[in-house]
Amino acid sequence: MNTAKPMSTSVPPADLNTGEGLGEHAWIEVIQKMDEVYNDLLQYEVALEEKNAALEESHQFIESVLASMSDILIVCDRNGNIEEVNPSLCHIAGKNNAQLEHQPVFDLFADDVERAKARDVFARFGREGVHDCEFFLRAGDGSTVPVSMNCTPRLSQTGKLMGMVVTGRPVGELRRAYSALRQAHDDLKRTQGQLLHAEKMVSLGRLVAGVAHELNNPISFVLGNVLSLQRYASRLESYLGALHDGPAADTAPLPQMRQDLRIDRILADMPHLIDGMIEGAERTRDIVDALKRFSAVDKMTPEQVSLNEVVERSMRWVVQSASSNFRVEVELPPGLVCSGSSGQLQQVVMNLIQNACDATASLPGAALKISGRQEDGMVVLRFVDNGPGIAEAHLGRLFEPFFTTKPVGQGTGLGLSISYGIVERHGGKLTAGNAPGGGAEFVLSLPLESR
Repeated sequence: MNTAKPMSTSVPPADLNTGEGLGEHAWIEVIQKMDEVYNDLLQYEVALEEKNAALEESHQFIESVLASMSDILIVCDRNGNIEEVNPSLCHIAGKNNAQLEHQPVFDLFADDVERAKARDVFARFGREGVHDCEFFLRAGDGSTVPVSMNCTPRLSQTGKLMGMVVTGRPVGELRRAYSALRQAHDDLKRTQGQLLHAEKMVSLGRLVAGVAHELNNPISFVLGNVLSLQRYASRLESYLGALHDGPAADTAPLPQMRQDLRIDRILADMPHLIDGMIEGAERTRDIVDALKRFSAVDKMTPEQVSLNEVVERSMRWVVQSASSNFRVEVELPPGLVCSGSSGQLQQVVMNLIQNACDATASLPGAALKISGRQEDGMVVLRFVDNGPGIAEAHLGRLFEPFFTTKPVGQGTGLGLSISYGIVERHGGKLTAGNAPGGGAEFVLSLPLESR
C-alpha cells in the first residue's frame, strides 16, 4: 500500500501577524479539516483494497466451482450470444472460451432441426424457464451428445430480461448409470431367487423322510387292495369260464362253485376295494401336489390359502422326520383363510416348526404349541416352544441374512430372513421374542381373506 507523507501544519508567517489575511484560528481549522480528509482517504483506500481482495477470492472460488462441474454451463445475453461458459462445455464442444464467446448459443446444437426446436422452446418458455428438456449438441469430434437442459432467465433489478443461464447434463452418463443400476438390481433379484430356492431345497432335503413315510401309508393301502383284487380276479375268471363253457364232468355245479369261490362276497367287497384305491391314489396325488408346490420356484400367484391345511401339512412333514420325542400341539379355530401363495406360506410355517424342533432337540419333553385367532382383520398364529429361548443379544439379528446360532454346517442363516420377506410380501408381519413362561415365541400375522 502506498502511504503519503503527513501534510505539513506550518502556517505562512506573513499572514499570521497581519490583519489582511485570515486569522491564526481560521488557518488551524483549515489544516485540521485537510488532515481529516486525508485520513478518510487512507481508510477508503484500505477498505477498497480489502474488498478487491475479497472480490478476487470470490472470483477464484467461482472459477474453481465452474471448473469442477461435470454439467455444462452457458451464460448468454438477451440476443442469445454466449458470454461465459465452463470447462465442461469446452470439453464437449472441443473449443476454448475465446472461440465460444460472442457466438450464438444455437450454433452448439447438432443440426437445423435441433436448432429450430431449441429456438422454439426457449422463445416460448424463456420467461418461465425450461426444465429437463432433451437436446442434441454437436461434439468436437463431430458426434452428437444427448443433453438434458435447463434454462433460467437473467433479469435486472427492474425486471428487464438481460439474458439467460443454460445448464445441462449429458444424458449418456445417466443412461449408463441407470443401466448399471438396473443390471445390479437384476443380479440381486436373481441371486435372491437362487438363495430362496436353495433354502427351500435344504428344507426339502430334511423333509424327505417325513414325506416318504406319509406317502407309504396310502401307497401300501392301494397295494393291498390291488393284491386282493388280483385274487378276486382269478376266482371270477374261473367262475365266468364255467358259466360260459358249462360245468365240466369233474367240476361242481354252478351254484356250488359260486358258493365255494365266494362270488357274492367278492361282488360285495369290490366297491369298497375300488373306493379305497381311489382314496389312496387321491391322497398320494395331494401329497405329491403339495410337495411340487413347495419345491417349485413360486411366482407368487395369489390364491385362497387355508392356513389350517398349511399348518397341518407342515406339522406332519416335520414331525415325521424329527426325533420321536418331539410333539406338536395345534389349537386353531376352523376357517383361517388368507390370500397369497400356499407354497411360500408353507415354507414359512415349516421353517418355524423346524426351528422349534432344532431348539428343543436336547430336551426329553420337546414340544411346540401352535395357536391361532382372528383379530382386527388379521389371522394371528403363535408358535411357542419349551426350549431355552432366544438370547437378548440375538433378538435384534434373527432376521438378518446368514445369521445363525446353529453350528457350522447345520444352518444357512437364510430361513428366517427369507420367511420374513415372504410374510412382508403377503402384507403381514413376523416377530420373534421370548414367551412369558419360557421358550421362544414367534408370531405370524397375515391379512384375513375377505369373503
